[in-house]
Amino acid sequence: MDRELNPNTGDYTGNQINNLQNAVYIRLITPKGSWWADPKLGSLLHTLVREKDINRISLLARQYAEEALQPIVKDGRADRIRVAAEQPHNGMVHLHIKVTTAANEYTFKHAVKVI
Repeated sequence: MDRELNPNTGDYTGNQINNLQNAVYIRLITPKGSWWADPKLGSLLHTLVREKDINRISLLARQYAEEALQPIVKDGRADRIRVAAEQPHNGMVHLHIKVTTAANEYTFKHAVKVI
């Protein structure tokens, strides 16, 4: 069991979790190559902050998230991870992430800000 991280604040909530929520969150918010212990950990989602809110950005966000989350599947902690992107053209791209493990299936949401 892990202590739950709040995706809105980055602080611990005080709750205990037994899913991959923290692993997903950390891999999405950490800029790729910035963590000293594992330069492969992280995503390129932080580069989208400088991008305009055009249609291709949702495809890029989905690809960046899939790439960042692939190690969770490679490690065997999840059987499958599916990422869908929704772009309401309001300066945000919403990622809907479905993680399938041997025991359960979890859904996570992550927002990416664009111009």
